[in-house]
Amino acid sequence: LIAPASANCLAKFAQGLADDLLTTLYLVTETPVIICPAMNKSMWHHPATQDNCTLLQQRGVMIVGPDSGSQACGEFGLGRLTETHIIIDALRLVSVCGQLKGQNVLITAGPTREALDPVRYLSNNSSGKMGYALAQAAYFAGADVTLISGPTALPIPFGVKHCSVISAKEMHQQVMAHLHQGAIFIGCAAVADYAPLSVNTQKIKKSNQDAPSLQLTLNSDILADVAKANKASLVIGFAAETNDVLTNARKKLLAKNLARGIANQVSEALGDNNEGSEVTVMAAETQMPLPLMNKVRLAGQIITILAKMATK
Repeated sequence: LIAPASANCLAKFAQGLADDLLTTLYLVTETPVIICPAMNKSMWHHPATQDNCTLLQQRGVMIVGPDSGSQACGEFGLGRLTETHIIIDALRLVSVCGQLKGQNVLITAGPTREALDPVRYLSNNSSGKMGYALAQAAYFAGADVTLISGPTALPIPFGVKHCSVISAKEMHQQVMAHLHQGAIFIGCAAVADYAPLSVNTQKIKKSNQDAPSLQLTLNSDILADVAKANKASLVIGFAAETNDVLTNARKKLLAKNLARGIANQVSEALGDNNEGSEVTVMAAETQMPLPLMNKVRLAGQIITILAKMATK
């Protein structure tokens, strides 16, 4: 890991110069290399710097950053050293570098909210962490990634195109609008199955009488509709279950004609807001358990499995 890396360092690495300890170590290392550029915005945008980065990426180097913001020289723009948590994620995901190069990946994440009135809604319990980790992993794997997310408190993953939605209807519309021919689709969002039949324009007041009745209508099935559209090269769906996890997940996989299903058990110990998770990647007749690990590392393993499928 080389952080920060100046424009001068990038030029030396690209040309194979070895006139100091750092450049000499770079030339002799046989391990994966992550480089995090940091420099003045004009230096970063210079064609020579961009050419050097392209050449290094072609050789298998993972380039992480830079970020946009205030710089030490007093200017503002792209060139800041990327945030520490992104660099740590890159270390966790270095093994996926280049695995999805040239691929288009569309991912849904987070919950949806179905309004009852201006202040109340129905929703599912989802932090969005798994979907965001998958988006980050797919980006570091070289894919063009679009993340369609319900409401979360998470920062947008580095390098990922982001579309924010609220309801299941909005998520369905954005998914179908962004679904390109040959894309890999990963449905990781906790989409509400039902929405209120009607939405009150004013806040429903509390009453000492009986609680108001609630009529629901079925939301569109995003996973099933993506599969029916026959555009995606792979359609992957998560199945969060509380009981008979593998049986219920396989039923979902077969009913919706998915390439793979990813089953995870919902429990207090394995809550959605945790940093770690364990899942089982399922096909129609096989299954591959992935043990408890950090969600970013887990996302990297899932992306590796999907990359192997995409290249067959």
